[in-house]
Amino acid sequence: MALPPQSPRSHLPQPAPPCEPRVPAQAAAPRPVPAADPEAEACPDRPHLTELRLSAFAAHRGAGFALGPLTLFAGPSGCGKTSALRAYEALARLGGGGAVGEVFPDPVACVPDRARPDAQRRRGFRIGCTADGPEGPVRLDVAVQAEPELRIVGERLTSGGLVLLETALRDPTRRFVQAAWHTAGSSPVTRAPLPDDRLGTALLPLRVAGKTDGQRQVLAAAEQMVVALRSVFACDPVPDRMRAPVPIGDGRLLRDCANLADVLWRTRSECARRHGQLVAAVRAGCAPVVADVLAEPLGDGTVRAVLDRGDRVRTGFERLGDGELRYAALALVLLTGPGVLEVDPPGEVPAAMRTLTVLADGIDRALDVRQRAELLRLAARMCERGHIRLVGAVSDASWAEQVEGVTVVHLVP
Repeated sequence: MALPPQSPRSHLPQPAPPCEPRVPAQAAAPRPVPAADPEAEACPDRPHLTELRLSAFAAHRGAGFALGPLTLFAGPSGCGKTSALRAYEALARLGGGGAVGEVFPDPVACVPDRARPDAQRRRGFRIGCTADGPEGPVRLDVAVQAEPELRIVGERLTSGGLVLLETALRDPTRRFVQAAWHTAGSSPVTRAPLPDDRLGTALLPLRVAGKTDGQRQVLAAAEQMVVALRSVFACDPVPDRMRAPVPIGDGRLLRDCANLADVLWRTRSECARRHGQLVAAVRAGCAPVVADVLAEPLGDGTVRAVLDRGDRVRTGFERLGDGELRYAALALVLLTGPGVLEVDPPGEVPAAMRTLTVLADGIDRALDVRQRAELLRLAARMCERGHIRLVGAVSDASWAEQVEGVTVVHLVP
């Protein structure tokens, strides 16, 4: 069975429906790299996502989810929490110019359950989002064909009910889609082919001249969507990888937080205020006493992360439990910014106009009751300031529903 017909809210083209080692110097501090200030004032014009749409993706059909500054997807195993975060990350990578084959290494897993191929043996999936910012709400909807060949077969960018970009696959034998974007000049639209392995919205700045008011509107909407999507850090700390010493590198945290000691080696000297907040957060969640959190250089060119307990007593991270390690890593993520995390933000956009979104699957995994509550309070405080947003997944959100500023999305299998 092919994918169901599009709903009125889904603005996707119909012609081709998819059926998706350096030794640490003892006397030298780590080289500082600018990072986002966690005390930055909230900016109402920072582009950010307000809705995630899964029209046909994995276990989801016709689903739309409102996103707040701090959003938790909640539900039992198999309800689609991980799928929702995976779709968000996929949109972010496409917005950053990623090729569809890199973004979806296993596209068939994204095809809706029980979806059957059409007469041309095509199956696929549809995802989308809404980004708010200076241009108001801007919608993006994408149709991806997963079989027999992976390609983007349809895309629509709209603002205020006006279609700014629309693409469709006209000839399956060619590796491009036919695109039409708003011009509002002597010709109402401009038509040109675009590659079928990239998001057209991300390519518009290379193709649109910006000579007419319509073209400038297209560019502004595309920029807002791309800026909202690109600054995303998907994080899932793996305790077993955080316990061993690591070589000093560039001090940018990986998604599994395996190089946490390297990041601490860098950040402890960069911002005393931010590091003080990290120590306070770790102290609140890691018993019994925490006077400092730091990285110790070893004689073989590596560093190890330790907790300073005071009175010259230090506990290496290799002795900490899974909950303590995940808690410390997530607290560090919330208190830093794109300059410290392994993300690729739009460098041409001032930091004051960007919002970092953290995606954290199983954010409460291995945490005890106190750690869970402390981490949520920290997340709510940081998200309220506007420079960071958090989208996480938990099995049960009853402990979080009464916290101000938390949006809980309940899913059922």
